[in-house]
Amino acid sequence: MKIGEKVHHEDGGKTLVVESIYDNTPVLRQVEQLRSAGIGQTGDYRHVGRIPMHLLTQWLKEAGVSWGSKEAKDIIRRKMLSGEFDKLRNWQGTY
Repeated sequence: MKIGEKVHHEDGGKTLVVESIYDNTPVLRQVEQLRSAGIGQTGDYRHVGRIPMHLLTQWLKEAGVSWGSKEAKDIIRRKMLSGEFDKLRNWQGTY
């Protein structure tokens, strides 16, 4: 959830930067509740986790791929399985 913006100059005033500030606490709480309840951890279809939209946008932008591309699915999978984003996952298996 976006909670604010900071606007500042860089490069001696040559570049204007708008920095968005996000709070991911609600998403992390939801994932923890899902993990505690065991929701999405059994059956043929697994609920792996939740990704805040701003974070997903950042991942795809960094990789230089579009939302609908085949590579986007691979990037999301790699990021979620990397261990760096474990708190976003309610199911800890591989997929």
